[in-house]
Amino acid sequence: MQTDPNIMQAVEQLGYRVTVGDIATKAGLNINLAEKGLLTLASEAGGHLQVAETGDVVYQFPQNFRDILRNKYIQLQIQEWWQKIWRVLFYLIRISFGLILILSILLIFLSIFAILTAVNSSSDDRGDSGSSSGGGIFMPRFWFGPDWFWFFYWDYDNRPYRRYSPEEKRELNFLEAVFSFIFGDGNPNANIDERRWQIIGSIIRNNKGAVIAEQIAPYLDEIAKGYATEYEEYMLPVLTKFEGRPEVSNEGQLIYHFPELQTTAQEYSQETTLPAYLREWLWRFSKATSGQLFLAAGLGVVNLAGALFLGYLLLDPEVIEEITSIAAFVASIYGLLLAYGVGFLAIPSGRYFWIKLQNKKIDQRNQLRQERAAILTQPDEQLQQKLSFAKQFAGQKIITTENLAYTTETDLEEQEFKKIEKGEDEWMRRLNSNDH
Repeated sequence: MQTDPNIMQAVEQLGYRVTVGDIATKAGLNINLAEKGLLTLASEAGGHLQVAETGDVVYQFPQNFRDILRNKYIQLQIQEWWQKIWRVLFYLIRISFGLILILSILLIFLSIFAILTAVNSSSDDRGDSGSSSGGGIFMPRFWFGPDWFWFFYWDYDNRPYRRYSPEEKRELNFLEAVFSFIFGDGNPNANIDERRWQIIGSIIRNNKGAVIAEQIAPYLDEIAKGYATEYEEYMLPVLTKFEGRPEVSNEGQLIYHFPELQTTAQEYSQETTLPAYLREWLWRFSKATSGQLFLAAGLGVVNLAGALFLGYLLLDPEVIEEITSIAAFVASIYGLLLAYGVGFLAIPSGRYFWIKLQNKKIDQRNQLRQERAAILTQPDEQLQQKLSFAKQFAGQKIITTENLAYTTETDLEEQEFKKIEKGEDEWMRRLNSNDH
């Protein structure tokens, strides 16, 4: 058993009664994959098939189909448990980099303090007062405020009751900010293909299953020039995914017809929030605040400077002779501490320049898509002819419970009896109307 989470989510969002076209549009899936996924889900979760008199199929699911799957398969339970466990583990991984930074600074400067103290004490014991007279040991002091655990807070103003809207992201605590400073916050366009196909499916639905290439081009990537553009070869992946077919007008103009997306289990209201073109989001260096970034970078510099100074001290044979237990431990892991200190600053530095390069490419792609979308705002005569021709193939077929030929929810004999009753009622109604 392998059910697609995207299909299950789409079924829930569409009210548990769907067609293949509904799922392909909502989840941005290939028609064949959507059909296979629905059949699998119906088989495993107690779904029912409703066949219309036209031969179209509607899938009806119980609202507790997730509970049915969960009780039926231990694999699904394990997956849900692992998702919860992984969220906790990933959070611990994120804050571990901040904890390691603080621990590294403490170990390095405690070792420096211990080494210098031991060297000074040894000099005093040998009567070498001149080398230490007037000399003090400088140790930097870090002020964390009256609350030593401020960096563990989940919210910057420590208000657990605060709620965040979908547009507002909660501010990172300091330990999370350290991870964000080093590695960033992930690819903002990780789901770009999913977004692309969902929007394209909705565009086709908005136009009742018939579109022209110019309506789809603003949502695609690179479009080849010359011969390939003239014959609109870039539409082939769209036709393949949603099982469309081209239609040619008398003037030789192409439009694209998608019968599968014209069939729906409920009346489709046109989506008005669709973007004019597929916009890729720019990479952000970090979601942390400027103050958090400054503090993380500053501590990184302090950590690296301390590691370099500690390395300089460890090169002195006299220091090695006087080294204490804690300093000996730090000396044994000095290579790791130095590597962490260098990587802490090198990784974000390299990431900064890489992000600038990626954002430049994203801006170029967004501009190209925007230019394609602008063509539709002022269509020329040829484009208007194509749009008019496409409307000839536009349509919407809504399958209600009134026009079903068969459903697996009830016995076949009961359905045939209801059909006979329905036919008799229709015959009597027509007879009465003729009498009048």
